[in-house]
Amino acid sequence: MDDARDAEGGAESVVDAVFDAVAAIAPEIRAALPGRRVESGTENASGETVMAGDLYADELLGEAITAVDGVGSFVSEERETAVDAGGSVGDGAYAVAIDPLDGSSNLRSNNAMGTVVGVYDAPLPATGRDLVAAGYVLYGPITTMVIADESGVREEVVESDADGNDAADSGVTRTVVEDDLRLPADPTVYGFGGRVPDWPDDFTAYAREIEDELKLRYGGAMVGDVNQVLTYGGVFAYPALVDAPDGKLRLQFEANPIAYIVERAGGAASDGRIDVLDVEPEGLHDRVPLYVGNEALIERLDAALSD
Repeated sequence: MDDARDAEGGAESVVDAVFDAVAAIAPEIRAALPGRRVESGTENASGETVMAGDLYADELLGEAITAVDGVGSFVSEERETAVDAGGSVGDGAYAVAIDPLDGSSNLRSNNAMGTVVGVYDAPLPATGRDLVAAGYVLYGPITTMVIADESGVREEVVESDADGNDAADSGVTRTVVEDDLRLPADPTVYGFGGRVPDWPDDFTAYAREIEDELKLRYGGAMVGDVNQVLTYGGVFAYPALVDAPDGKLRLQFEANPIAYIVERAGGAASDGRIDVLDVEPEGLHDRVPLYVGNEALIERLDAALSD
């Protein structure tokens, strides 16, 4: 571990600074969304059409995160390659991966969206075992931020400070509303992505069982759907599909950070074969099926997919 990083308080100080930066930018992203509900006319590195809101959020977060001392590189779902922020990742600096505006297709229908963040102690692409922290911002009726590290998971409410007089002088006030977030033992909800006709038969059979046991909560933004699971217990999945066996979600920007958060909250995560955090990446924009939730539900799913 690099001596300079240790002198500054180690991973904790860098992680705190990263999420300070994300929290400071979140109100600005949210405030700009009404004027950015249209397509930008470009595609991202995964070949998807990008909304104007995606590009704006990516620009703001890129500037804020690369300015953090201790961040060596910045990677985004919206960028083909990493941005060098100075320092050697894994030897005194961290790599930060983001999905700037998860669920941006919800902009036009005015439904929930979010920002996903993963802080890695390794050059990317890397496995989820190299994460030192992960989190997400949820732009719902209120703006909340969930942060997970080796000490656990907490949830905060993020509010713009109109006077700019909060203690950190960052223009935002952050209030911890849950300092030890855990999945409820008795699951209540489920949310499954992808078109039902495209689900493989084994996943369809599992889904039919779950439909008889839990309540459907699916809004089309992973952050919002996972937040439902963390709040009420249950299972979220964006499965392997017949025509897309690797699923839809990106390992570095979405699946790894979400798996890390759910596992730190007492749940489990799988790609249908192994723990998502153990998946070895080949490229920066690899996709992977994702199944997260209460451990017993994920164990049942793994058994169903292996039959």
